[in-house]
Amino acid sequence: MRLKDKTAIVTGGGSGFGAGIARTFAAEGARVMVADIDEDAARHVAAETNGFHLHTDVSDNASVHALAEAAITALDHVDILVNNAGITHPPMPMEEVPEDAFDRVLAVNAKSVYLTAKHLVPHLKSRQAGAILNIASTAGISPRPNLNWYNASKGWMVTATKTMAVELAPHGIRVNALCPVAGETPLLKSFLGEDTPERRAQFLATIPLGRFSTPDDIANAACYLCSDEAAMVTGVAMEVDGGRCI
Repeated sequence: MRLKDKTAIVTGGGSGFGAGIARTFAAEGARVMVADIDEDAARHVAAETNGFHLHTDVSDNASVHALAEAAITALDHVDILVNNAGITHPPMPMEEVPEDAFDRVLAVNAKSVYLTAKHLVPHLKSRQAGAILNIASTAGISPRPNLNWYNASKGWMVTATKTMAVELAPHGIRVNALCPVAGETPLLKSFLGEDTPERRAQFLATIPLGRFSTPDDIANAACYLCSDEAAMVTGVAMEVDGGRCI
């Protein structure tokens, strides 16, 4: 019960890493608001975890404002914010990525962190406590070709994490990031271009431990960074990557 009596928002909590984080947080004692653009998926995970859910577009100011208000109302206060929602563009040369795809990747992966900060940091400051966790990627540390603008968005998230940590530390708010290697989530096919045994083998050859990450891998690391066990940890970008970035 490492998160006993804690409350948390998990964006993109309807599937993949976000669903794993929501389930682990609930198992460790937290009450969780599951936010996702797929409301049915969010509702399903919230029902599993005895939590709350809300349809949320993390790239939209009004939607994130509504999430902040709904979470504070439902949970009484917010202790933990997990910025997990993310998307990518298909693998292709950087100059061929359509402008609307570029805009969407930056809006979901980068602008969302700005919007959740805008609407939730004042609340955390008022409590002089809190933990923010940004789900970045190994792509932001050791980028692969043909995912250029996705890589850049995750590199932005790593830098944002560090500067947020420095600015918010005097207010008792810790900010960290996780950098997972690609995992068994709905985004895997997008990273691979096509999900074939050959593509999987090629990708796995770059991971020393020889497997993709799982939602449980990321959720366990997230639980540590958001718990009081990590009270002296802020501004880190923890790699959960089977050795991918070595």
